[in-house]
Amino acid sequence: MSETTSDLRETARRLDSHDPLAKRRELFALDDAVYLDGNSLGALPAHVPDRMADVITREWGRLRIRSWDESGWWTAPERIGDRIAPLVGAAPGQIVVGDSTSVNVFKAVVAAARLAGDDRDEILVDATTFPTDGYIAESAARMTGRTLVPVDPAEVAAAAGPRTAAALVNHVDFRTGRLHDLPGITAALRAAGALAVWDLCHSAGALPVGLDAHGVDLAVGCTYKYLNGGPGSPAYLYVAERHQAAFDSPLPGWNSHADPFAMTPGYAAADGAVRGRVGTPDILSMLALEAALDVWDGVAIEDVRAKSLALTDFFLECVRAYVPTGAVESLTPEAHEERGSQVALRCEAAPAVMAELIARGVVGDLRRPDVLRFGFTPLYVGFADAERAARVLAEVVADVMGDAAAGAADGGRTV
Repeated sequence: MSETTSDLRETARRLDSHDPLAKRRELFALDDAVYLDGNSLGALPAHVPDRMADVITREWGRLRIRSWDESGWWTAPERIGDRIAPLVGAAPGQIVVGDSTSVNVFKAVVAAARLAGDDRDEILVDATTFPTDGYIAESAARMTGRTLVPVDPAEVAAAAGPRTAAALVNHVDFRTGRLHDLPGITAALRAAGALAVWDLCHSAGALPVGLDAHGVDLAVGCTYKYLNGGPGSPAYLYVAERHQAAFDSPLPGWNSHADPFAMTPGYAAADGAVRGRVGTPDILSMLALEAALDVWDGVAIEDVRAKSLALTDFFLECVRAYVPTGAVESLTPEAHEERGSQVALRCEAAPAVMAELIARGVVGDLRRPDVLRFGFTPLYVGFADAERAARVLAEVVADVMGDAAAGAADGGRTV
């Protein structure tokens, strides 16, 4: 073992021994792999299978239709929304859980345009956004008679003006892990008379958001990443209390009706965040999410942020120490105020490298054509994981580069 490797392993052991969140790891069903893909799908909290067995066998199997009342199924979207609220800095009564992120983006952007009024004819959208957000924003703009204007996130504040109805921005860029200026952009939009709609998919559960404190108007997010809700778990919609009375959903379903069981032909919206509901909730995935949120009990999001930054700092230090110079390039900002909870590394042989990393027990993901993406989920990822991931990355890069060089020297033939 080299002196550098020995030193970094010892540093990892020391940091793990002083980690106030280290015990949280025991709450998850983990194996020997280093799992750095929680920014795509969070790990399974170990108690969720037993909870879901009870939901299926007792609540569904024995109580059946009675569970809408007796097991609290009907009120789950608001109840679970109130559990997510502290993680994103929202007071109770402003978040409703249900539908997919894409559906909630559509609701939020159309509703924001309607709230802004007919004299504002532009919707700004993060030009680097996750593609679906762009597709949805374009459709919402067409439906509301607005023009969609793609803008670099750093330029949104300057681009907002008297024609701006709303802006849809990602809090953290899904490719690079860059953290965008939610307080500053929100304030600039408000000063311009426009509404701020934030996508929190890559920030909620990883860092403080401060929806209420920063005056955000509307926000959406998924729950299967840092919140560990499970594959396809329902998303959520935040509607600031000051907008709820005027919130005009483009998808007025029976679940958001003021009297849903009256079955009247005319629509009358319910009060509060319930207006964000549409149809019958996905109860099984909803209740799996509710159970998964137990791992957050007693956790301060500020402690999560502190560990996230320490983990990504340490991983980058290990990468610099282990990986051959020039083999990878970090796309993730060094400045803490500009960094989410992932590290993105550009690598020429990224597809082959990630495939081999996974084969060797380090699970990240690939963003084509050349980005290796590693998500650091502080509740169950430790510093020893970060050191091991960087060390295996160095071995894989050396092997892949060596194979490529050998192939080139042999005229591209493999032997």
